[in-house]
Amino acid sequence: MRRRNFLVAAGAAFVAGCNRVADSKPAARLLDAAESWHKSAQRFLNPPDALVREYSRADISPFFRGNGTTEPGGAYPAMQSNGFADWRLEVRGLVDNPLSLTLENIRRLPQRTQITRHDCVEGWSAIGEWAGPQLSILLEAAGLQDDARFIVFRCFDNLSGSDYYESVDLVDAFHPQTIVAHMLNGEPLPVRNGAPLRMRIERQLGYKHAKYLTGIEAVSSLDDIGAGGGGYWEDRSGYQWYAGI
Repeated sequence: MRRRNFLVAAGAAFVAGCNRVADSKPAARLLDAAESWHKSAQRFLNPPDALVREYSRADISPFFRGNGTTEPGGAYPAMQSNGFADWRLEVRGLVDNPLSLTLENIRRLPQRTQITRHDCVEGWSAIGEWAGPQLSILLEAAGLQDDARFIVFRCFDNLSGSDYYESVDLVDAFHPQTIVAHMLNGEPLPVRNGAPLRMRIERQLGYKHAKYLTGIEAVSSLDDIGAGGGGYWEDRSGYQWYAGI
């Protein structure tokens, strides 16, 4: 537990440092090298199928706070009022069989339930019980093409005129604890936690767990998506693309 708290605090300190120095090209190269080392070290210490710790129901936090966007605007309130009946999750990009899934489709898939700890780069954590299908089920149904290398998560929320997005590589995409969650602590996801769908990328920090999920896109490169950093905050604030813990 102390090691994990240290890593979260270290990640927050790293992000703060990034914001001050990342504007110079030498610093950017140094940060890229550090991230590559971090990813390689994490993958060496944690094999691709290694599981994060799962907790008991007695460990569940009494309140699981929201972070970032907690009340989307636009058409979201209307969709919420009809139980998200019009919500669709699109699986597209470099796939053989694009999918358009309703919430009922998602609920009918084989489900995984896991009680895990969420660690935010800001320094707080909470334990919750999440349920939903494994991302691998959706990707296998869609049929990834050979040149697919990354999975991009598209989201409903828009911050400062830019749609929120995140991404992972295929190792984390096919990890057994990577799920498309529609339940938290036995209830449908609250709005503050990303209703109706959010990602759980259990081996990475919280900003990788995209909320208000509308699209899952297989791509060969992240270079032409957003500013090329692989995520909304990675493009803007020096966050590392690989946020393994």
